[in-house]
Amino acid sequence: MRVSVITFPGSNCDHDAYEVFKSRAHDAKLIWHKDHDLEDPDLVILPGGFSYGDYLRCGALARFSPIVNEVLAFANRGGLVMGICNGFQILTETGLLPGTLLMNSDLKFICKHQFIRVETSNSPFSKGIEPGTILDIPIAHKEGNYFIDESGLNSLQDNDQVLFRYCDVQGEYQDNPNGAIDNIAGIINTKRNVLGMMPHPERAATDSVSSQDGRKIFQALERYFDGRN
Repeated sequence: MRVSVITFPGSNCDHDAYEVFKSRAHDAKLIWHKDHDLEDPDLVILPGGFSYGDYLRCGALARFSPIVNEVLAFANRGGLVMGICNGFQILTETGLLPGTLLMNSDLKFICKHQFIRVETSNSPFSKGIEPGTILDIPIAHKEGNYFIDESGLNSLQDNDQVLFRYCDVQGEYQDNPNGAIDNIAGIINTKRNVLGMMPHPERAATDSVSSQDGRKIFQALERYFDGRN
């Protein structure tokens, strides 16, 4: 895969994502937010962090970075885009994904390991992962409380767009760390080429950490691209 990882002022997980893809022998590049060229990727990553210091609203300023226009065009052509944490917030600001991310229900920053449940294998980001699979993926956010109105939620459910939900170790929807509606931890668009998720799979994909469950998401992407070749 050719992977372009966008760096905004305040990004702090760009190198994590970059290093994970490099370690898996992919052609990964860091792209500065003022650039106008994505450099022909197969996949674009909008990483976690605090783009522009999270002033105004998380992702609200990053949405106007020059490179985001290229990300929008890339996504609209069917290119794969993955927004992680702050990247998810940016995707909702651009309108590539519906809904918004609000302050956590307890108004506190949360940083911990969290179980999430894979709800569908019908996406490039979950290809080959059995629905119901439980993953141990770290979270680190203060504005991760996903919200959408009732009609929007019904649309997500009807179109199989909820990719991940927060759960406990048994896979029951009884552990919701931030108050997100319907326990939503990650969604995809109707074309199924844009993913936004609050958990950080890049922080659970190397031998030096306690969980390697994030690898399953990257392996799903590899299966998707292998199947196209």
